[in-house]
Amino acid sequence: MKLTAAPNIKQIAPIIGLGILLAPILLYNIPYFLRPKQTNETRSLFQGIAYRREFLPDPRPTLIHIVSIDLKAPGIGIFVTPGNPTADLTETNARTATEFLKEFKLQLAVNANFFYPCIEETPWDYYPRSGDRVNNVGHAIAKSQAYSQPHSNFPALCFDATNRAQIIENGTCPPGTAHAVAGDILLVKNGKPVTPSQEERKQDRPYPRAVAAIDKTGEKLWLILADGKQRLYSEGLKLSEITDISMQLGADTVLNLDGGGSVTFAVASPSGAKLLNAPIQNKIPMQERPISNHLGFYAREN
Repeated sequence: MKLTAAPNIKQIAPIIGLGILLAPILLYNIPYFLRPKQTNETRSLFQGIAYRREFLPDPRPTLIHIVSIDLKAPGIGIFVTPGNPTADLTETNARTATEFLKEFKLQLAVNANFFYPCIEETPWDYYPRSGDRVNNVGHAIAKSQAYSQPHSNFPALCFDATNRAQIIENGTCPPGTAHAVAGDILLVKNGKPVTPSQEERKQDRPYPRAVAAIDKTGEKLWLILADGKQRLYSEGLKLSEITDISMQLGADTVLNLDGGGSVTFAVASPSGAKLLNAPIQNKIPMQERPISNHLGFYAREN
């Protein structure tokens, strides 16, 4: 019987070295294959909550996610990230959307307030990480307890105890508000687009977006998200473009929420929390950014 000589270390060393070099490249590229497909889809997620995904190839590739919520549907409950202000004057612990969804056993969650500090230098040099302390910008109320003060330049989305929604331009929710989050600018008011300032028009560029839109009764809510910063996959929307989409849905008032790497849409599934959009953090697709607070919903299964 002829014995085959075992490979020596000199023979396998180049293979090991190549594997070490390729491992980070492979790990970095795996998330690209986990992103939602560039296809249209419409389905019911839960009772009173419908979902539509739409791929727009022009004027640039963009994947849009539209959630329609009947706030009067049986079983619908609203929940905002609770605050826990401390002596160091910070308000919340940063969480990702899926962490928020799992912690409070919700069915749906999206990002909400602008916040600070937020630093993104490299995949290993960023702030906040989950659990780090952060502050919200504008009004934030959870379970009738306000933990972030209103700001006149940051309009608020306010929900009363019956789930009725209203968007308050001066940023201060009325007494009796049960839950609230804030954005930075109104895009639509009384069914008409708000004319942007000259500076806003100059800065309007394709970007990951998230907006909250309500009808005139305050009983229907749309959450519209656009993935972005992902060349040839989804490059984002201008504010003027997401305004047009909101008006086509029949929105009466539309509020722009935090955008960029914060844009995240998570839902509960039988296998656990699942992302329905393609967030991007540290230039890595499908990586969630820990943020200051979220807007969440309880709902019944179909």
